[in-house]
Amino acid sequence: MKSNVGGIDRILRIVLGLALIGMTLTGTIGIWGWLGVVPLATGAIGWCPPYAIFGFNTCSMKK
Repeated sequence: MKSNVGGIDRILRIVLGLALIGMTLTGTIGIWGWLGVVPLATGAIGWCPPYAIFGFNTCSMKK
């Protein structure tokens, strides 16, 4: 797996995932908040399956 999720994209995914999970644990939102695991995992791993399927890449190009 080649990394296809870049710096700012990774940070936003991790923050969003943690926020959703946190709101679920505090009871602010329902069980759907556990979907925050998906952006958290893709941000932590640095690879997003839909990005690979559609050919997107937010990683900076190394020369």
